[in-house]
Amino acid sequence: MARTRSASAHQRVLNAAVELVAERGVDATSMDAIADCSGVSKATIYKHWPDKEALMLEMMAQMAGIHARPKFDSGNTRADMLAVLAYRPKEESETRERITPHLLGYTARNPAFGDAWRNMVMNPPRQELTRLIEKGIVDGELSKEIDLEIALALLLGPILYWYIFLRRSAGEPNGLAEEVVEVFWRAWGTSY
Repeated sequence: MARTRSASAHQRVLNAAVELVAERGVDATSMDAIADCSGVSKATIYKHWPDKEALMLEMMAQMAGIHARPKFDSGNTRADMLAVLAYRPKEESETRERITPHLLGYTARNPAFGDAWRNMVMNPPRQELTRLIEKGIVDGELSKEIDLEIALALLLGPILYWYIFLRRSAGEPNGLAEEVVEVFWRAWGTSY
């Protein structure tokens, strides 16, 4: 199926934004520069996104694989928890590595953008894990005494710590998700 001109222009703009943010950072990437790099007029860009922050959020969503997340519903609560924590978008790349520090800095300087980014990136795994914890409790696999927010922090915290602070120096997490799920089930699983 052929892509429409509008879809093609949309993707060219996203690609140009990725390239420019990786090279210059968010603040130094203007809509004019994105238009020049993508070959798409500013008028067309503004038909797709109301402002630069909306474009940046969509760029981040694409890079994080938000719209292409698989369903974590195999029927095995523990395996699905592991799959949620081990999920990595297909577009892991050097470019993404170069963009992340720029985006983190931008989110720190722009709290509303930071909140939107955190909601976009963190809500899917939080919702998936919440559903799985609740399912585990209903199915009798997990203790009814679980404090949901603490459980989510304990599941997501080590993954975020590795991704934000250790990624470049530590390489791949080598079983980190498996260890996190193992410890979680030892603490709250009813069969331990």
